[in-house]
Amino acid sequence: MPSFAMVPSSSHLWLPRKPPKLVLPVRASSSSSSPVSSTSFDLKSYWTSLMSQINLKLDEAIPVNFPPQIYQAMRYSVLAKGAKRSAPVMCIATCELFGAHRSAAFPTACALEMVHAASLIHDDLPCMDDSTSRRGQPSNHTVYGVDMAILAGDALFPLGFHHIVSHTPSDLVSEAQLLRVISEIARSVGSTGMAAGQFLDLEGGPSEIGFIQEKKYGEMGECSAACGGLLAGAEDDDIERLRKYGRAVGVLYAIVNDILRTKTKSEKESEGKNRGKSYVEIYGIDKATELAEELKAKAKAELDGFPQKYQERVFPLYGFVDYAMDRSFSVVDATSA
Repeated sequence: MPSFAMVPSSSHLWLPRKPPKLVLPVRASSSSSSPVSSTSFDLKSYWTSLMSQINLKLDEAIPVNFPPQIYQAMRYSVLAKGAKRSAPVMCIATCELFGAHRSAAFPTACALEMVHAASLIHDDLPCMDDSTSRRGQPSNHTVYGVDMAILAGDALFPLGFHHIVSHTPSDLVSEAQLLRVISEIARSVGSTGMAAGQFLDLEGGPSEIGFIQEKKYGEMGECSAACGGLLAGAEDDDIERLRKYGRAVGVLYAIVNDILRTKTKSEKESEGKNRGKSYVEIYGIDKATELAEELKAKAKAELDGFPQKYQERVFPLYGFVDYAMDRSFSVVDATSA
């Protein structure tokens, strides 16, 4: 089976190995030993409740100011119906894992959604993946034009950082912790993170699909999980465990998404995307499914390493893995904006 080597997230230089391969190291994990298997934790209720709060805070965070065209384009993507808020929900869940109050995480959670929306706006541009739709709706540049879409994305990145600094409660999170969070987000979206993945999605060959999946999708999962822990003042060993967990979940979600699109051949899901690489297209559904199982096991193995003292606070994180793999319920309802 093809594999790729994972460069530590602290590296300052990412260079594709020759040939990049797609095998993730997996630690043995028994599903029966996972604490989530014996609980009645309701992930859907937890997720949808947080989504409602996140949506309200995002609406407040991006009022329409001058020039209104840019703000309208920003709001169009950030408040889009169908957004699952995976990044902010994971950030809040990992913050709560260590006993911190979720109010400490909301500003960073909103910033992560802004950054995520900005990356999608730019990803859809004609010069990138050339997608005319996103979540079943016209993509940002299709509605507002390429110029406004670029400006909206450019504006969302710094707005996210400003929102963290200006809205995080100083009595709950220290300045040193905020600096680490800001550095974490900057790393994940920069030239060693998502930008590197987008570059190879445009310029790389099929053998680099593992690196692309890691950087375009794994980075956001890793960043979201790590930021929650940083806000809560978690130890470095626990942050590293969250990094590995979040990265595995991010890539898992992307690969399962490709599998579902391939199996259903849904016109709504595939319309408008003219570029970009898919692991399923290159290696087929069987190998994609095999990798998804490995990623699921890896993510849960990282969670198994947390002490029993965290008890039910780790349940949402196990639930995210199962949801990414199975998509057994919809976390988006008619009220989401």
